[in-house]
Amino acid sequence: MVDVLADKRAAMRFRVLVEIAERQPAVSQGEIADAVGVTSQAVSEYIRELVEDGLVETEGRSRYRVTTEGVDWTLSAATDVRRFADHVTEDVLGSVQEDAAIATAPVEKGETVTLSMREGLQHATSRDGNGAGAGDRPEGTATGVATTDAETGGVVGVTGFEGVIDLEPGEVQVVQVPSVRSGRPDEADLAAVREAAATADVVAAAGVEAVGALREAGVDPVGHFAAGEVAADAASRGLDAVVVASVDNVGRVTDALRDAGAAYEVS
Repeated sequence: MVDVLADKRAAMRFRVLVEIAERQPAVSQGEIADAVGVTSQAVSEYIRELVEDGLVETEGRSRYRVTTEGVDWTLSAATDVRRFADHVTEDVLGSVQEDAAIATAPVEKGETVTLSMREGLQHATSRDGNGAGAGDRPEGTATGVATTDAETGGVVGVTGFEGVIDLEPGEVQVVQVPSVRSGRPDEADLAAVREAAATADVVAAAGVEAVGALREAGVDPVGHFAAGEVAADAASRGLDAVVVASVDNVGRVTDALRDAGAAYEVS
């Protein structure tokens, strides 16, 4: 377990540092005490120790600032907390939660199923029907246990997850088209839209000009709201996506893609 979770004092140092960073340079110890649930005297003691350790520097009465060393320590602790949270949500709770999948063949409640991702949706294939058991799970695959019956193409509940679905993330291409003040898209713009959309699994539009360009190109987008987020989600499910964006909206799209960690290129 990470230090800030294993040690109560380290956890409180972390919280106090975060509160100082959020409020600096004018720091109210009373406000920090209310935020972290200890007395003002305790906060004063923590701040004194943080100053002695070089993680916080004082600039006068009730004026403090987190040092470079303090920022590094806080970032390291935050990274450890995030990794632990990911472990809990993905490895621990992920094995006990119930999820939904599309049955590729009839499934009965209690059967072991192999999980795969197809067209961006989780699918479940019965393994009990061919004599395979949960202990026979091939490397690089994921399995679960059906919690409901389902016919072919129906939705089946799945729990007791083991393993990881072998999935190659998709890529996102952002195609720019002119803003309205620059004039209508020319044939080269429309040709670029058609070419990109022809091989994409998902096409989304960002901006009115992008919707217009797609219509002129004869392409129907899946939608024109939160295009960057939609494309990033599609890529995380193994689908290749195209976002047609007006020049004014490209930054908003790429910000969303970067935040999601999706691979993308702008053309």
